[in-house]
Amino acid sequence: MSASRAILVVAKAPVPGLVKTRLMAGYSATEAATLASAALLDTLDTALSVPEAIVVVSLAGVIDDAVGSDDLRTRLSRTTVVEQHGDTLGDRLDRAHRDAAAQVGGGRVMQIGMDTPQVTVELLVSGLDALDDHDAALGLATDGGWWGLAVSGARGAQVLPGVAMSQSDTGERTADALRRGGCSVAFLKSLTDVDHPADVTEVAETCAPTSAFARISAELRSAVAHERS
Repeated sequence: MSASRAILVVAKAPVPGLVKTRLMAGYSATEAATLASAALLDTLDTALSVPEAIVVVSLAGVIDDAVGSDDLRTRLSRTTVVEQHGDTLGDRLDRAHRDAAAQVGGGRVMQIGMDTPQVTVELLVSGLDALDDHDAALGLATDGGWWGLAVSGARGAQVLPGVAMSQSDTGERTADALRRGGCSVAFLKSLTDVDHPADVTEVAETCAPTSAFARISAELRSAVAHERS
């Protein structure tokens, strides 16, 4: 039997200098990409653990050039990878939802990025389950954006190109746009995105101790402490 629901991971290959550039205020380009790679690995591992769901990865960039490319290729081999397309982030998100919905016959899709390695299986499932009673489920981020969106058959995703992304009120704007598009909206637990250096330790402390992100974060902190001693 084919799957009727999917976890959609919208990701960018963690290539030094091309990913997580805002982290470079406190980390080198390679360190920032290493953290991004760890976050993506943890996100893929969690997504792959969601019962009765396939994982679709909407990917930008070249994995062969990425930090941790071997481990990433191993995870991606268990997913369906589609290329990102669209001129703006909103366009790319809309089209990624359509691509994922096509993989599950218009079924339920829970979309996340690669900035919340602390996400759990239970939280992803809660987004899919919220569609029992709502047209969309939105996970707001503590910086005013959003970390996840669940819809069925890509309904609601068409509003995303019209939402100003990466703003302090993007989450609120997205919820309003969904409602104007005729969708009832459930809200999921808020999470902190890894966007700035100060976010790294905060998020790592909420990850499982055995996670790649927690390990890499601790290693980088230890290296800095050693340099200063």
